[in-house]
Amino acid sequence: MQIETAVVLFNRDLRVRDNPALAAAARGGRTVPLFVFDERLLGSRFAAPNRVAFMLEALRDLDEELRRAGGRLFLRRGDPVREAVVAAKECGASAIHVSADWSAYGRAREERLARACGEERIGFTAHPGVTVVPPGAVTPGAGDHFKVFSPYHRAWSRLPWREEVGIPHELSAPSGLRAGRIPALDSLVGGRPSPGRLPGGESEGRRRLRAWLRDGLGAYEDRHDDLPGDGTSRLSAYIRWGCLSPLELAREAGERRGGAAFVRQLCWRDFHHQVLAATPSLPRRDYRPRRDRWSRSQRLFEAWREGRTGYPLVDAAMRQLAAEGFMHNRARMIAASFLCKDLYVDWRPGAWHFWDLLTDGEIANNAGNWQWVAGTGNDTRPNRVLNPVRQAQRFDPEGRYVRRYLPELESVRGKAIFEPWRMEGFERLDYPLPLVDHAEAAAAFQARRQN
Repeated sequence: MQIETAVVLFNRDLRVRDNPALAAAARGGRTVPLFVFDERLLGSRFAAPNRVAFMLEALRDLDEELRRAGGRLFLRRGDPVREAVVAAKECGASAIHVSADWSAYGRAREERLARACGEERIGFTAHPGVTVVPPGAVTPGAGDHFKVFSPYHRAWSRLPWREEVGIPHELSAPSGLRAGRIPALDSLVGGRPSPGRLPGGESEGRRRLRAWLRDGLGAYEDRHDDLPGDGTSRLSAYIRWGCLSPLELAREAGERRGGAAFVRQLCWRDFHHQVLAATPSLPRRDYRPRRDRWSRSQRLFEAWREGRTGYPLVDAAMRQLAAEGFMHNRARMIAASFLCKDLYVDWRPGAWHFWDLLTDGEIANNAGNWQWVAGTGNDTRPNRVLNPVRQAQRFDPEGRYVRRYLPELESVRGKAIFEPWRMEGFERLDYPLPLVDHAEAAAAFQARRQN
């Protein structure tokens, strides 16, 4: 009996559990788990220090998990398509398996790989695994994707999910194939990661998942907007890098008390992926143009980016992002709304700044959520403006979140934490006056949208 060899090309599916591409590659016999450091991405701002550092840790963990099953991770650097085909030819592989991705770049890479495999008479299969439900699995009666979340959620909830696949228990690799090494961070990207970012890897992700399911999920619906309590799962980076299977997570959470609200957030992630799949220009162009003539003020943008707007909740959010490579979801909405609707600055520079720092940054969610907040995307109330003072009073009523990230306001007590410029002695604080009056800025934004 002839032993078949297959390559599984990892992209952002860095796990062994419920990985359909890995499971399919392991069925035939010898398996070559391959990861290619993409030179094109490494030379762009897509290679942000927080994400690359997380990715390297995830790759080390993936290699350890594969070794437990008798295999190992093979590493290359260059063009993923070329390197995958070369590796397949070197070891006589009859097939290459990948997890389907949905960004414009990911889909173009997949199409190139499919063509190259066809030319070399190598089998090629793209598997689900990046989302709970793949884009295109549910569509409206008219059109190729859902433009509003609620009907998508209803259709998504009725759709049978695929079966999870187990961990390959026995892996064997062909002999003589060069293994490669995981490089140092500073050989891939300039700059340093945020000091408080989370560590990467499937093992770490599963440890945090178990703790979350045990201690956090039951209160998620009531606490997910609690800024100082940080009632979110903090699993987003592990989902983004595929260290955790979104399907497994949805199924696990859905079977537990309080899980429905959390599963709904996973559905939101799938929703943005199906919008991106149908609209590859989503990161660059308005999904729904509003004829905005955005401000080009670099002064306003820099103040927002540095957390010096004069609105404590906005500034705390921006400082959290810089310190941790993460921002609470409620804070993301407030910070984004302030940039686009109070300062009337284009959402694209804001989205890129988030992209530069977020460990969990992924194209679909980042672009989709920024456009939702800017009113150019899928929000059915595109002209709503979040009041940063009221949001602070509601979601950080004692100012603990603000003081955590703004040490210059540590001495401010009581209601003054929401509007410190009104307090006696404000001039002694190392804190700026507000860039704009919120009420005036909100009225001006809505007037622009109505003209």
